[in-house]
Formats: sequence, C-alpha cells, structure tokens
Amino acid sequence: MPEFDFDLYTIGAGSGGVRASRFAANFGARVAVAEERYLGGTCVNVGCIPKKMLSYAAHYHEDIEDAAGYGWQIGERKFDWPTLIANKDREIARLNGIYERLLTGAGVTIHKARATIIDPHTIEVGGKRVTAKHILVATGGWPIVPDAPGAEHAITSNECFYLPALPRRIVIAGGGYIAVEFASIFKGLGSAVTIVHRSTPILRDFDADIGMTLAAEMQKKGVQFRSKMTIDHAEKLPSGELRLILSDKSTLICDMLLNATGRKPHTAGLGLEDAGVKLGPNGAVLVDADYQTNVPSIHAIGDAIDRMHLTPVALAEGMVVADRLFNTAKRTMSYVNVPTAIFSHPNAATVGLSEAQAREQVGDIKIFRSSFKALKHTLTRNEERVMMKLVVDAKTDRVLGAHMVGPDAGEIIQGFAVALNCGATKTQVDATIGIHPTMAEEFVTMREPVA
Repeated sequence: MPEFDFDLYTIGAGSGGVRASRFAANFGARVAVAEERYLGGTCVNVGCIPKKMLSYAAHYHEDIEDAAGYGWQIGERKFDWPTLIANKDREIARLNGIYERLLTGAGVTIHKARATIIDPHTIEVGGKRVTAKHILVATGGWPIVPDAPGAEHAITSNECFYLPALPRRIVIAGGGYIAVEFASIFKGLGSAVTIVHRSTPILRDFDADIGMTLAAEMQKKGVQFRSKMTIDHAEKLPSGELRLILSDKSTLICDMLLNATGRKPHTAGLGLEDAGVKLGPNGAVLVDADYQTNVPSIHAIGDAIDRMHLTPVALAEGMVVADRLFNTAKRTMSYVNVPTAIFSHPNAATVGLSEAQAREQVGDIKIFRSSFKALKHTLTRNEERVMMKLVVDAKTDRVLGAHMVGPDAGEIIQGFAVALNCGATKTQVDATIGIHPTMAEEFVTMREPVA
C-alpha cells in the first residue's frame, strides 16, 4: 500500500492551485484539491474576469457619446444592473464548470470543503483526515477590512459583484488598482463616485506618471478625489444613507462605502503555524525559490506568499512546483519584466522599471514621454489623452521600462514585455516601423528625451 493517500494535496482551487494540481496529475501524481468556496478562485469569481466584464459594460456610455461625432444618432439610453449581473453570473458558472472538468479530466480528486493542516503530511477536510506526501497552499488573498468605527457598514470588492442594485453615490477608500478600477466601473454605469485616498498620487506602486495621468483623466470623467485623507469612521443614518467623517473632520454622505485598501494572504486558520510553517507579519507563507516552506513537505504559491498578486504569476509558480516535484524538467520563475494592466477608464499598463526604480538601481537614465489626444477623439467631444513613456539606460541603451495610460494599454504593453525580456534597446525601438495610424506607433516615434 502507498505510504500516503495522495502524492499532492492542494488547498485552494484558484488559478495557481488548479494549474499545479492538474499538471502534477498529468505527470502521474495522485492529486486532490480542497476548495471551500468556488472553483477558479478570486480571478474567476470576484476578480479579473467579472471585473473586466463590468469594465466593458461601464465603457459603453462613452462609446455611445463618441458615436455622435461620427454621425450616429442614438435613441434613449437605459442601463439595467440586474441584467448585467445575471449575464455575468451565467458566464462565471460556465467557467466554474470548465475548471471542474479540467481537474476531473486530469484525474484530480475534488473535495468541496474547508481543509486545514494537522501536521506536515495530514490534512483534515470535511470532517475526515487524509495524508499526502506533499501539501500545496494556494489559498490566495482576501480584502483587508480597516479596523475603524463603522467598518461593518462598508463592503469589499468581493461584494461588488453581487450587489442587488447600482448605488447612486459611492465612496471608495483606497488609491490602488482595485479602487481606481471600481471607481471607473461605478462612474461609467451612472453612480456618483468619490475616492478617498491617503497617498498622492494614486497608484503609488506604479510609475508616478501613470498615477498623475490617470487621476487627471478620471477627474475629467467626473470622479471626485479627496487626497491625503482617510475615513475616521462611518455611521448609518435613519434614512439608510452613510455619513463618513474624514481625517480633516469633513463629512461625506453616500449610499455605499467600498473599502479597497488592499489585500492580504488568506492563510489564517489553516493550521500552518501548528505544522511549524513560518509566516510573515501579514500572514504570508515564507517560501524559497522553489516555493518550499521551512517544512519540506509543505509548499505555497500565489497571493498566499504575497509576492506578485497576478493570476499569470500564480500559474507560472504552480508550474514550477508541479515540475520540481513530479517531472524531470526543472522550471524557474523570474519576476523581472512582469507586465500588468489596470482596467480603469482609461486603461493603464506597465512593464519593467518605473522612473524612480531606474534612477535608484541604474542611475543614469533617459526618459522619453509623449502625451496626445488619440485620433479617435478628434471628431468627438471626448478630451481623454494618452500618455506613453519609455525608461532607458543611458549607458547601454536598453529599454528598462514601458508605461502607458490610454485605451487598450494592456494589449499594447504585452508586446513590450516580450521586447524587454529580449533585451530591446532604444535604437531597436526607433528602427521599428510603426503601424499607422495607431496609438501604439507613438512608442516607436519618440526621438527626444525629456529634460
């Protein structure tokens, strides 16, 4: 008889956990996965996928307005929130089924229950105990709820996808990518939106020009900002409205408060500490380059290790674990030049070093930056502007970073991620023929560095 019930037991059926589990099974391992909520994890259910659907929906009002400049006469407009949510729910249910079939098709056993770690090789799930040679923690992250009076009146990004009605007035606490994405969504769908954020500019973890440009463009679209402030407390009024008292003692009245002040590893109560696994101050599972913890049989990937909160990163980490444990190919994971996009209105995207990072790490750099109104808007009343930026090593001529705010920024920056990983130089970018007329061609026509 085998020494253990399974070769790999994965806790969490999000993107990373599913990828590691099904590839491990394809390599011949006996694999089980435990998931207490929904197959597909945050990305499929309360993250990337439904958020992009809501973002598409929110952008249609601008498309309709812009159409007038091109001769289209649009009749009465009406948006129905329940229809959007019902259609979104149907698509997510379809994706949940796909994830289940991916696992079962690979021979993975699925336990739809909460799992906890008893010891380095034992898991308790659904009231029963099973054993595994290796345990993989892929439980993702969870929204941070501020410890402030009235916090119980707020929602998090998790609840945004299941609201029974569109809020008339919403205040969003936070200045990160989740805050600006939902601000754009709710504003585009018709809500009055105010962002209350502590740092200036918004998106402090990105290149500064992205934050400053995006804030200016969002203000043009009607999003209000209360900068360098926090919400001291919230109280519910007899009318059902919320009164928010800010750090400067001013007040805001709204119908809904969204806390978007960050996420933390979702590791509490898993039994990791009892099994001897070391955790960081915020609950992050501490792992080495192979995603192994200090307990050799326990591994962790994705948001649970708090490195890069990106679905493709979790997928890649999962492949490293599956390969190392059950295959002869030994993959490695690089966090250099990982591209990312923010699906705000307008979009923003980035790859490589920000200007500040480049100055700190390299020193002598050149900055190429352009701001312009896209051709599409020359016949409309839309005043949206595009920002593109390249960060270049002055000595080697290598492009260190590419940043953009504008429509389809993620689609454009994806190609630059390939170029940066291939060591592209500014001379090579300049020698590339642009596709005319497109926004993207601006990246290959910026010749003079800014002061």
